[in-house]
Amino acid sequence: MKEKVKVLYIDDETLNRRIFEFNFRDYFDIRFAEDGIDGLDKLKEFSDVTHIISDYRMPKMSGLEFINEAKSLYPDKLFYLLSGFDITAEIREAIDNKTISKYFQKPYNREDIKSTILS
Repeated sequence: MKEKVKVLYIDDETLNRRIFEFNFRDYFDIRFAEDGIDGLDKLKEFSDVTHIISDYRMPKMSGLEFINEAKSLYPDKLFYLLSGFDITAEIREAIDNKTISKYFQKPYNREDIKSTILS
């Protein structure tokens, strides 16, 4: 049996983490973090995670702030941003300079996330 892709999902809302787990547990080996600071800790703890999906709006540190910091520490990992808001100039710049591999808008398309991560 093929090993599942290891994903870190970061969202400050418990319900969103549970929904993500329900939608993707059959496809990904998922780790969770509650915010960007927790996400950085989880990346240290779970070095085998290859894909990181972060919510954009979170307390303490935005998803993009987290990704910028994490990408400098882990340049070989793939980062994705998830938000209920339209793409801002800041997000567009992160896409253009390849800081994030893809932007997913909430409510997300399950097949889009699945096919992006598994491709």
